[in-house]
Formats: sequence, C-alpha cells, structure tokens
Amino acid sequence: MIRLLPMNKDRRFTVTFSAQYEGQLLREAIGAFGISKRALTDIKFAGGEILVNGREQNVRYALRKTDEVTVKFPLEQVSDGLIPQRGPLDILYEDEQIIIVNKPPYQSTIPSREHPEGSLANWIAGYFQQQDVASTVHIVTRLDRDTSGLVCIAKHRHIHHMLSTLQQKGKIHRQYEAIAHGFVESQAIIRPIGRKEGSIIEREVRADGQFAHTDLTLVSQFTINGEPYSHIVLDLHTGRTHQIRVHMASIGHPLAGDELYGGRRDAIKRQALHCRQIEIEQQSGLAIYSAGLPQDMARLLK
Repeated sequence: MIRLLPMNKDRRFTVTFSAQYEGQLLREAIGAFGISKRALTDIKFAGGEILVNGREQNVRYALRKTDEVTVKFPLEQVSDGLIPQRGPLDILYEDEQIIIVNKPPYQSTIPSREHPEGSLANWIAGYFQQQDVASTVHIVTRLDRDTSGLVCIAKHRHIHHMLSTLQQKGKIHRQYEAIAHGFVESQAIIRPIGRKEGSIIEREVRADGQFAHTDLTLVSQFTINGEPYSHIVLDLHTGRTHQIRVHMASIGHPLAGDELYGGRRDAIKRQALHCRQIEIEQQSGLAIYSAGLPQDMARLLK
C-alpha cells in the first residue's frame, strides 16, 4: 500500500508505504514503489530523508512486514527560464498529487522562444508560488497552443514519473471532441505518422512513420452556409505529435480551422479540437475528469 501525505511544515514532498514482505531491503522497497535511482541519489545528498518508523535508516536495512517507510524528497526549484505569473486558471480538480486544468485556446502549454510568458506553465508556476508549493511545473499531458481542453499537471517529479509510467502502460486515456470538414463516418484510423521532410513542425502519414491508431465516432453532421461539417469524438490509442490532425487530413476531412493540415478558417480561427476527458487508471480505481466545449466550438454546433 502507498499513500501520499500533504506537504509538511518543511514543505518537502512526502510518501509513505509499508514493506511488501519480511526481510525486504529498504533499497528494494524504495525501487518497488517507483522511486528511481536518480531520485534516490537526490534524496540522500540534496536534503531528503528516508525514515523507517520515524527513524532514519540506511538503504541496506532489512524491513519487517509491519515497518512503515517514509520518504521525504528534497525541495524542488522552479525550472530555469520559467517565469512565475498570475493568470485566471480554470482548475477542475486538485489534490496533493495533481492539478487538472481546462486550458483555453490560443495559450501555449509551456513557454517558447516566441511566447516566453503567458503560457499555462507560467501561470501554474505563479499559482504554486502563491500556494507555497515547493515544486516546479511538471506537465503530464500537453496540448498544442490552439487546442483547448484538459491538461494534467503533476505537483512533484516523483508523481510525474509515476504518471508517465501509467501512460506507457496505456492507463491514461484522453478523449477529444472536434469539428471536421465534410461528412465523415465512424471508423478506426490506423496509419503510421512521421515528420514531414523539410519541416520541423509538420507531420504526415508515411510508410516509415510510427504506428498510430485513432478511433473516430460520428456525433452529428450539419452544414454552415451550405458547407458540410461533422461533429466527432476521437479516442487515441497512441500519442503521436499532431496525431488527430494528421489522421483527419489523411482521410480527406481536415479539422475546421486547421490551416497547417488543409482546413479552412471561414468558420473558426483555430483548429476545432478540444480535449474533453482524461481517464487515469490507478490501484484505487478509475478517475475521470471532463470539460465541456469552449464557446467558439459550441457556437458552430448551434
């Protein structure tokens, strides 16, 4: 069993768990609960602590079945170049481990050379500063600048590591809502995606690309000024860069507003794509977080 404790007075992030079996070495127990060797080195030499029943112990200590292990991680510093700023965060869920935020369109998830300020990460760093959370910003699920919807942020690098492991095992699932050009039918799109030659941004379906699988479900079909559109829901089985946008363009139905992949901006000024749901499978059960459509996409459906 593992549980997380809120930050104590010294602000260090703390986890506590029990030995799995009699005689288990403390080092083995720490590794079994997802704490990496690099993190263990930081704990030992950068201001952390490893306690057994409240007393500091060496990693070669042999645990008893009833022993309780407490790991206190060193304080984290805000990443270099990340400027903490205050901004109107739409926080849908928060606990000691994660924050789920509904990101608006036209906001970068992380700062870049073109947009060093005003990103979601800038605002989260400012929020952490305000809440006295001793952590930098760990983005678990990232969205393109013009894509709206749910983003998961970890409050500590250990939680980020654990969630990344869940992602690799297919236990974090994201569902999207979109509006595409033309009348499209429900289908599975299984086509490999790779970087387009001569571009550092654009991707394309190509034989030497990485395996990519998107399930498309039709919700409704409608017209705007005589132009056909489809309201669709998309489930990702892989997480390739621009996967939904590339797959939709590859079947001749680019997303409305997605000029990079053949869409037009007469109905909406950005790609009509919204991350509406995140599901996280944990030992404690399935956690589901949802967010409704933003105004610009909802207006098209009316």
